[in-house]
Amino acid sequence: MNLEQISNYFVYPSKARSNQDRALMRTKSVTTTGELPIMKFNQITVKASVLATLSAALLLAAAPASAHCDGVDGPVIKAAQQALDTGNVNRVLIWVQASDQAQIKEAFRKTLDVRQLNPAAKKLADYSFFETLVRVHRAGEGAPYTGIQPAGRDLGPAVVAGDKALETGSVEPLANLLTKAVHKSVGGQFKDVIAKKNFKVDDVAAGQEYVKAYVGYIHSVERIYEATEGPAHGDAKESPAAAHQH
Repeated sequence: MNLEQISNYFVYPSKARSNQDRALMRTKSVTTTGELPIMKFNQITVKASVLATLSAALLLAAAPASAHCDGVDGPVIKAAQQALDTGNVNRVLIWVQASDQAQIKEAFRKTLDVRQLNPAAKKLADYSFFETLVRVHRAGEGAPYTGIQPAGRDLGPAVVAGDKALETGSVEPLANLLTKAVHKSVGGQFKDVIAKKNFKVDDVAAGQEYVKAYVGYIHSVERIYEATEGPAHGDAKESPAAAHQH
């Protein structure tokens, strides 16, 4: 079986495979890393967890989230590497919706068959499985598939600190980082609103500047509160803060 036949053997659709993805497939070898980190819950205080949740909500509200589930060094592909090397599909089923598990099991079975042929076939089969798993995982979150992303991307300090907290079992450094971000962002917005609050009633332009500052401030506060009330990471519907127009 040659590589073209191997490719035809797979039925994984990938509308968004880019030239960058193909280059990555040819040049980047993926190494298996350790087990997914397990949180040591007995070391985490309720107060610190709430601080982390509130702070993360504000950071996410300020800019689009930098998802790392589609990265070569992200948790989804790490799980896929472990699953393929151990022959245990359950390592990846946790990353997809129940309704998608049959598709992943079938893709996994085909990948195990093909990767036994030769090193080139193994590399192609593994990458195809990575694409399928990431695409299905992101679809389950309501997110588009934009290809497998290279390792080493700058995901910002919050993501790095979040993973580090899981590795160490201590959330305090993460909570401190996010709390500082909350104080800096909300505190800055609060001061801006206060500074513009006492405008003269006949100064419409100044009043409009106040309203603009006020709306931004209130939307931030709403998003932080709603993040503690509802689901996260792809499951949340549009919040009243996002839909509300002052």
